[in-house]
Amino acid sequence: MKQLEGKVALVTGSGRGIGRSLALKLAANGARVVVNDLDAEPAHAVVEEIRGKGGDAVACAGSVTAPDFADRFIKAAVDNYKAIDIIVNNAGYTWDSVIHKMTDEQWYAILDCHLTAPFRILRAAYPVISAAAKADAAAGVEVFRKVVNISSVAAGGNAGQVNYSSAKAGIIGLTKTMAKEWGRLKVNVNCVAFGLINTRLTEVTADGNATVNIEGRNIKVGVNPDLMAMAKATIPLGRAGTPDDGAGAVYMLCTPESDYVSGQVVICGGGFGSI
Repeated sequence: MKQLEGKVALVTGSGRGIGRSLALKLAANGARVVVNDLDAEPAHAVVEEIRGKGGDAVACAGSVTAPDFADRFIKAAVDNYKAIDIIVNNAGYTWDSVIHKMTDEQWYAILDCHLTAPFRILRAAYPVISAAAKADAAAGVEVFRKVVNISSVAAGGNAGQVNYSSAKAGIIGLTKTMAKEWGRLKVNVNCVAFGLINTRLTEVTADGNATVNIEGRNIKVGVNPDLMAMAKATIPLGRAGTPDDGAGAVYMLCTPESDYVSGQVVICGGGFGSI
């Protein structure tokens, strides 16, 4: 039997990058996956990739910041699979600026994505998880469910990222609080803080003009090659991480081996970073 056979996993931002790698890894190990991406096309592409490998997945596309998203996301799991076992709050992006140039729009966009959205998703999931925990207790069985929130080493403070750093510090506080609130429900709530991981948001760009469109906004992405070289030089393992590296760190906290681990922050940074 596969390690996550029969489990139901919900992963935000799983149409690309680390989220995609994680969705594929969860599915390969037996989980049924609710795949989310801001855009429908990559979400459905990952669903088809999972199904093509013999797994089971459905898509729930849309922005995690939409007021109705959390309810739609939870409903997708319940309607299709009748359960929730794993929630990974992974969706995110950066919109950088020094504080005296940062707009309210920038501030709230990043906090809404990285902190408000996970809060809403967990709030919406509570009735389902609570009912399942009560049913488990009545049956005399101990079943652990998993929440993994995504933070960053930037939670320790990073110049030019006051919005992102604040949101990623906040998600650590949310994680530690939920571990205490949901321990009685046998839910392990942990956090993975990423260091430098190679994704479309951190690709090397010589001219600094690369952008991605997020909800109608053209957001600058990419890292200057000199800055990337300097960053890599500070990583003890000698390289940036891959999406599969990031997915592996999250996956560990979704497995039965983490059943007595809760309220923790695991740094996935190749030896670099502290919070």
